Amino acid sequence: MAGLRGVSQSARSLPLSQLSRPACPSYPACSRRSASTQATESPALHDLETDSTLGAPQLSPDEKRQFRPWKRAADRKGFGLPGSRYQFHPPKYSRGPLHPIQSPPSSDPVARDFVPGPFNMPRMRQTYQATIASDIMTLAYNHIPPGTPDREQPERLRDWDGTSEYHKNRPKRGPRGSPVLPLVEQNITFRNIPEITEITIASYAPQAVKDPEHLLVARTMLLAIAGTTPDITRTKSSVVQWGIIEGQRAGVKTTIYGNAAYEFLDRCIHLVFPRIKDWKGIRATTGDSSGNLAFGFAPEEVALFPEIEVNYDMYPSKMIPGCRVFVKTSATSDRQARLLLQTMGVPFYGEVRN
Repeated sequence: MAGLRGVSQSARSLPLSQLSRPACPSYPACSRRSASTQATESPALHDLETDSTLGAPQLSPDEKRQFRPWKRAADRKGFGLPGSRYQFHPPKYSRGPLHPIQSPPSSDPVARDFVPGPFNMPRMRQTYQATIASDIMTLAYNHIPPGTPDREQPERLRDWDGTSEYHKNRPKRGPRGSPVLPLVEQNITFRNIPEITEITIASYAPQAVKDPEHLLVARTMLLAIAGTTPDITRTKSSVVQWGIIEGQRAGVKTTIYGNAAYEFLDRCIHLVFPRIKDWKGIRATTGDSSGNLAFGFAPEEVALFPEIEVNYDMYPSKMIPGCRVFVKTSATSDRQARLLLQTMGVPFYGEVRN
């Protein structure tokens, strides 16, 4: 409407269709014209080539020989700016939170500890984040009314009896029977919900001392199950009755982390454990009092893994060894670690030790 106010009174009386349609000055009867014919007559498009690039002549062998882009890139290196001076490099060491130069977060591709991914989300880990984590908080909830005094913790280190003058100013002794202090069980909150941190799979093949083929089969078996290249382990001591000498190669082991650990445990729970004949579960006495549990597979049970079963003819049946599985969790006691695995579907039987 604002544009029509500047038009004369006679022009306002005309219909809008006649105002918008341009008049043809050189033709008595204005006919319809297509956009393609107008484009070819435009003087601005005279410089465009009408021929297609598919009809261009092919390069001669001499021209192909002279086309060397890598040579131009190599000659251009001497004229560019040095990358070490004008390119950001993260610090090699962390000098504290107050230092003016801080390392970028691990999610930044420039960071030294950057690891691309994750590229997939395992079903077991997704179930843990969506269901199991909240269930563990509900099962382990311990209501403490406000104002309840804190429970006194017993002394974990032993004092000296003071019978000698040398006991004065000595540090306290460790617990009886073990020089290492066990972890103190912490209450489960939203800050410390137990989760799986890593899984170590180890296989011992004492026949590999005399026949190295057993070591090759064990290493191939672990590589198929875990998906990582296992390391070769050596004997720590000599046993005359078994014919073992210290330093001989007699086993393999590998450690998996993150998504690979959850995928391995998922295969064990849903594909291997249900197919073991007369399997009761995992002994409840397992554990190291620090939240780490262990169980094992016999040679005939290792063959139930789908990675071994699909290529079972590739492995000599009498040379497939058993393996031990160590599940390391962030729990602070074996009771919490068993609760974590029970919510994932692992049964336990026998005497329970906390």
